[in-house]
Amino acid sequence: MLTGLSIRNVVLIEALDLSFPRGLGVLTGETGAGKSILLDSLGLILGDRADSGLVRAGEEQALVTATFEFAALPEAIRAALAEAEVDVEPGEPLIVRRRVRADGGSKAFVNDQPVGVALLREMARGLVELHGQHDDRGLVNARGHRTLLDRYARADVAAVSAAWDKWRAAETALAEATARVEQAAAEQDLLLAHLAELAALEPVEGEEEGLAEQRASMQKGERLSGDLIHLQHLWTGSDSALASLRGASRRLDRIAHEHPLLAEALDALDRAVIEAGEAEDKLAAAAEALAHDPALLDRIETRLFDLRAAARKHHCAVDDLPEKMRVMRETLEAIEGGGAQIASLQRAAQEAGLDYRAKAEALSVARAEAARRLDKAVAAELAPLKLDAAKFHTAVVRLPEDRWSALGVDAVEFLISTNPGADFAPLAKIASGGELSRFILALKVALAEEGGAATIIFDEIDRGVGGAVASAIGERLARLASGGQLLAVTHSPQVAARGNAHYLIAKSSEGTVTRTSVTLLDAGGRQEEIARMLSGAEITAEARAQADRLLEQA
Repeated sequence: MLTGLSIRNVVLIEALDLSFPRGLGVLTGETGAGKSILLDSLGLILGDRADSGLVRAGEEQALVTATFEFAALPEAIRAALAEAEVDVEPGEPLIVRRRVRADGGSKAFVNDQPVGVALLREMARGLVELHGQHDDRGLVNARGHRTLLDRYARADVAAVSAAWDKWRAAETALAEATARVEQAAAEQDLLLAHLAELAALEPVEGEEEGLAEQRASMQKGERLSGDLIHLQHLWTGSDSALASLRGASRRLDRIAHEHPLLAEALDALDRAVIEAGEAEDKLAAAAEALAHDPALLDRIETRLFDLRAAARKHHCAVDDLPEKMRVMRETLEAIEGGGAQIASLQRAAQEAGLDYRAKAEALSVARAEAARRLDKAVAAELAPLKLDAAKFHTAVVRLPEDRWSALGVDAVEFLISTNPGADFAPLAKIASGGELSRFILALKVALAEEGGAATIIFDEIDRGVGGAVASAIGERLARLASGGQLLAVTHSPQVAARGNAHYLIAKSSEGTVTRTSVTLLDAGGRQEEIARMLSGAEITAEARAQADRLLEQA
């Protein structure tokens, strides 16, 4: 609930700090005292547009701070704070601050963390429910009527929402699978042609590297073929260098024993023969490795060209061609088995749709039954509020299928008729602001157990009524406030007497300076203020006695 409100430099309010208890708090004062300033200040906390006209004359900025305390933070507010990445510890008060500069700029903070005004507007629904003479929020807004009726009906909307999500997921899976199969079927002939080409090519992973290496080796052989032939000619035959070395070795062997130097020369010559023999073997091996077969080279180059052309055609590496073939085969198999898959998904979507319809139909029945109970409950409240000729109707209307949602298949709107024979119309169409406020009060009483904002504010709900009607309004406001917190700006002594806390709003002037103040009244102050409300400017003993009777009755 709202536990504190601090205002600095807002229009006629220089400095004001208020605390609010649970139950019914009433705010009274003469017309023009500044009650609207309080509501405008609170509006800043709820995300209303910042107006530089709210800044007190001569000041640079206005500041409003509101403190809210909860046993547990409402889920909607917790989710909004989490979305905005604002940290609030469990059990910690929620402190909302709004600063407005004289040039019209403004800043907002939640627990000293800067936030956007949009977050304040989102949280407002769970913080304060404000009903005024020209209110277009809260119960007047038809967008919230379905939720209120569902709470009143204790309806299992979550089950409908889950069934809707399952149905949507099944329909999406069916649509995606159908699109895939249709696309694949349209490309089936092309796939078959591509697969036939690749199957004829029979690509093997790693083949390109081996072929490239083999081609490079053969190209070297082609380039070195002349040198190799010349070397082989020099190294073979009876007149080759190696033959000469071997002949010299044989001749020297016959005379080497004649002198030690000849033996050493023979050893050196033998080593030369051995090295030359190894060189001959290497040349032969090299010639074999670099053998140039023009026909084979042509076949290798053709194979490489075909593989690389196929890779370019399918936008992949040559080594990925076998994987491409596998995917093509799977796609073709999917086309062949696509009918069975589509049939299975169609059955799943149909079953999910039937489940959603059944749950949504049950929800519609629950809504219709709850609507009848709510209409009866509201009707019971209208006569005491001087709305005898009025009628209330909760319209539950079946939506076309393209507007069904996770919330079901119905639209819900609260309608009223204020005169006999008049058509039912939305709450917002009521001509009289006083009638609108009393209708809202009747609806709030009927919906009292269904929760809502932490704090409810009624602004001059008793305008234009008095006596028994004002007393009935006061009794219902007190009943609503018994389970939470309700603030009422009122001109009615019957309503004021019902308050658990009574605040007097007054305006005073000192020279050219005018200030608005708010005072929490004690028992004597309450008697005096209610007596003033009864008698006017001159408070009589009879008015004081009547004030005492109202307070005693309350």
